[in-house]
Amino acid sequence: MLSYCFRLIPMLLAGVLMFTACQSVQNLTERGDYDGAIDFCVRKLQGKKKKKTEYVKGLETAFQKAQSRDLANVDQLIAASRPENWERIHDIHQNIRNRQNRITPLLPLRAKDGYLAHFEMIDIATLENESRSKAAAFLYNEAKNFILLGERGDRKAARKGYYKLIDLEQKYYRSYQDKDLLKVKAKALGTAQILFKVENNSGQILPVGFVDRILNIGKNQLDSDWRSFDFDEKADQPYDFKVVFKVRNIDVSPERVHERSYTDEKEIKDGWDYVLDKKGNVVKDSLGNDLKTPRYVRIRADVLEVYQSKSTRLAGIIEIYDAQRNTLLDNRDIATEVLFENYASTFKGDNRALSEDSRCRIGNTPLPFPHNEDMLNQAAERLKPNLKNELAWNPALD
Repeated sequence: MLSYCFRLIPMLLAGVLMFTACQSVQNLTERGDYDGAIDFCVRKLQGKKKKKTEYVKGLETAFQKAQSRDLANVDQLIAASRPENWERIHDIHQNIRNRQNRITPLLPLRAKDGYLAHFEMIDIATLENESRSKAAAFLYNEAKNFILLGERGDRKAARKGYYKLIDLEQKYYRSYQDKDLLKVKAKALGTAQILFKVENNSGQILPVGFVDRILNIGKNQLDSDWRSFDFDEKADQPYDFKVVFKVRNIDVSPERVHERSYTDEKEIKDGWDYVLDKKGNVVKDSLGNDLKTPRYVRIRADVLEVYQSKSTRLAGIIEIYDAQRNTLLDNRDIATEVLFENYASTFKGDNRALSEDSRCRIGNTPLPFPHNEDMLNQAAERLKPNLKNELAWNPALD
């Protein structure tokens, strides 16, 4: 009886595995995941000499259902007579081709019990060529319509036309009629031409090189897919936008020198004293050693500090104009400050009393104050990152 049970276990396990496999294929098919069921069956059948009937029949059923569903969807999309449907139709045709290519290496497909599966292949190449041609024609015509709007001043429409041509190129045909010429045209129509200028409205004379520093903010870094910048106005170039940085206020403080005296004090250990008893004798501990106590002294250092300071504040506004209509689209305040500071200190007394701050400044010498022009040019350098950010990301320039 026991030996019979041992012989029965493998048979039961095989039955369970077969039932599980059938359930997997059946579940995928019943959920409408026909291609999932096909992939499952193909994996189970590839490289097997004795092919299990449940996988052969499961593959046959899932394939038939997938083909029927896709061809019905294609018929429905064609019946709608909408040109935009050809992209979707072409996608379905590609799915059919990929599905048939997965099945073909297994044909003829015969199960180990002799069952021969039947797969009705269709001439997908012809259908796919037709849908590719019509999908490409749709994108091409869409692109031309958008480019026509771009010629009337709609930059965003021209960009849409450009991306339609990119889709045509990547999905359907690398070469197609005058696609390349249209791409160049769409690119030009969709790119905003932007002129950047600096104006001095501060009532003060700007230092030599100040404007050049502002303008030298990197055209290569600013130019993007749809923005092109000029820093020197070209007479033959129509501009879409004009960005003006107006210097409104330059405030240079006087050169200030402030002196102050202060004292650093500290109590430190400075030797030791013997502990004496009332008779003046040295007290000893239990081991016979002399008892001692630390001696503390208070030390000081008199510090003379010289503090130099000078500041320059540069403030202005960025104004963005529609160059064709000369209307203000956006404006942003922008400012920066450059601060010169220097500490120089000397001291008299015990250097051990000096604080950490004092130590850092001891030995420094007074420095010559920077020129106004140098501080203004430094302020110009500090403004450049903010200006770059506005020119690169301000939505008004779209």
